[in-house]
Amino acid sequence: MRQSAVRRKLQDLQGRISVLRAEIVVLDEQIAVADEEVEDLRVRALVSETPLAAKEHAEAARHASLAHKARSHAAEGLVALEAERDRLLDELVVEVGS
Repeated sequence: MRQSAVRRKLQDLQGRISVLRAEIVVLDEQIAVADEEVEDLRVRALVSETPLAAKEHAEAARHASLAHKARSHAAEGLVALEAERDRLLDELVVEVGS
């Protein structure tokens, strides 16, 4: 592949990597809040022993679980993009060295 095409792909990948890293930071913050809310609602459900409190806890737990899954998915995407970036960098080094 030509160096200019590799460099364009690298720039695109780096942009996508930056976006995913920012997304992961936001998700980490959301997860911290969601996990804290789940714990608060768990205690409230234990103390009050009402169906409404149990329902609120279950709903918050589902929300937190979805946030954890979204973060995991974003992290997997980041690993894949970084691997592709590393492959392109290796390709670029080989072309420059030739």
